Amino acid sequence: MAMTRGLSSTAPLLDGPPEIHRRRSSGEATLAQTLGNIVVSIVGTGVLGLPYAFRKTGWLAGSLSVAAAGGSIYLCMLLLIQCRNRLEENDHESGDAIHIQSYGDLGAKVFGATGRYLTEFLVVLSQAGSAVAYLIFIVQNLSSFAKTNQSLISPSSFIFLLLLPLELSLSFIRSLSSIAPVSAFADVCNVLAMAIVIKEDFQLFDRFSWGRSAVNGIWGLPFAGGVAVFCFEGFSMTLALEASMADRRKFPLVLLAAFIAITIVYVSFGSFGYLAYGNETKDIITLNLPNDWSAIAVKVGICVALAFAFPITMHPIYEIVETKLTAIGCFQKLPYNARGQRITLQLARMAVLVMVAMVASYIPGFGAFISLVGSTVCAMLSFVLPATFHLVLMGSDLKLWRRAVDYVFLLVGLAFAGYGTYNALRDQITGS
Repeated sequence: MAMTRGLSSTAPLLDGPPEIHRRRSSGEATLAQTLGNIVVSIVGTGVLGLPYAFRKTGWLAGSLSVAAAGGSIYLCMLLLIQCRNRLEENDHESGDAIHIQSYGDLGAKVFGATGRYLTEFLVVLSQAGSAVAYLIFIVQNLSSFAKTNQSLISPSSFIFLLLLPLELSLSFIRSLSSIAPVSAFADVCNVLAMAIVIKEDFQLFDRFSWGRSAVNGIWGLPFAGGVAVFCFEGFSMTLALEASMADRRKFPLVLLAAFIAITIVYVSFGSFGYLAYGNETKDIITLNLPNDWSAIAVKVGICVALAFAFPITMHPIYEIVETKLTAIGCFQKLPYNARGQRITLQLARMAVLVMVAMVASYIPGFGAFISLVGSTVCAMLSFVLPATFHLVLMGSDLKLWRRAVDYVFLLVGLAFAGYGTYNALRDQITGS
C-alpha cells in the first residue's frame, strides 16, 4: 500500500499526496481498531502448520522464510494503495469520480474486464483454499478423537455427514453481523491453542536441540515459504482496511506494526513447536498435544468456532458468484419473481459449498495443502498482481531501482507459483 507524494519518481515510499487523503471520504476506525482488524484478517489456522514447515527446513531457515514473506507481502500491500492513489489522482485531474473498494475494482481499472475477472478468480481460489483448509483442520482434529476412541468414522464422513449439512444451513444467513462474534471466538481459540502449544513446548525444553537437522534442509524452503505466504495472506482486505481508517496517512505505519508483531509471533511459534517435537511434528501442531482436558477443550473450541465462522470465509466467494450470476442476461430474463431469483442464488451457494466439501474430502494433508495454496494462488495475489499493477500505472515515473524491485516481486512470484504447481503435480504423479 505504498503512497508517494505527487506520485513522482523522487518521492519516498511511504509518503502520500495529502490532497488525495483529504479528497477521499474517511472511515471511522481508530489506530487501535485498524490494528486489530489487520491482525484478525491475517492470522488464522495456517499458523498451526508453521512448526511442520519448520520441520522441513530447520528453525533458522524457517524463521528467515517467515521474515522474508512478511516483509515482501507488507511492501506489496503498500503497492496496492499507491496504485489506488494514482488512479484517484488521475481521475481527480480529469474531473471524474472514482471509487475503488476492492481488489477486483483495481484490476478492472488497470486491465479492464480481463483484469477484474483474473483478480476475482484468484480471490475466489484463495478464499476457497482457506475454506478447504478450515474443513481439513476440523476433520483432522475430529479424526484424532475418533482414533483415540477406536471409531470407524472416516474423515470424509465427518465432512459429508456433519460439516456439510451444518454449512448448508448456515449459507441461508446473509447477514455477517450475526456470525461475526463466532469469528471473534475462533480468533480467541486460536490464541488459546497457540498459548497451550507454547506451554507444552517449554515443558519439553530439555529436548530442544538448536542444531537439530531438518528433514529436507534447503530444499524445504519452497514448502516453508508457501506456508508462510498462506499465513500472511490478507490481500482481499487490503483496500477495505485502508479505507476504514479515520486517518489513512497512518495506515502504512499501523500495518508495519501489525506485521512486525505477527512475524515475531509466527517465528517464535514455529521455532518452539519444531524444537519441542522435532521430526515427530505433525502438520497440525495441535495433533501433537496430549489428550488432557485443556488440549481437548481447545481443539473442540477451535473446531466449533471455525465451523460457525466458515460462512465468513465463504462470503467473498458468494458475493462474486452471485454478482456474476445476476449479470447474466438469461438470468435477468427468467420469468419468475424476486423470490424465485433468491432461491436460484441460494442454490448457487449450496452448489459452491458442495464443491468445496468434495475438494476437502480428497486432500490428504493440511500442511501440504496450505503450502500449495500459498505458493500458487496467494503468491499471485501477493506478489505478481501488485507488482504488475504498479509497473503498468507508474513504471515510467519510477526510478530504476524501484522498477527493479517491482520486477523482482513479479519474477519471484511467478517462479514461486510455477515451482509450487510443479511440486503439486509431481507429488500427485508419484503419490508421495
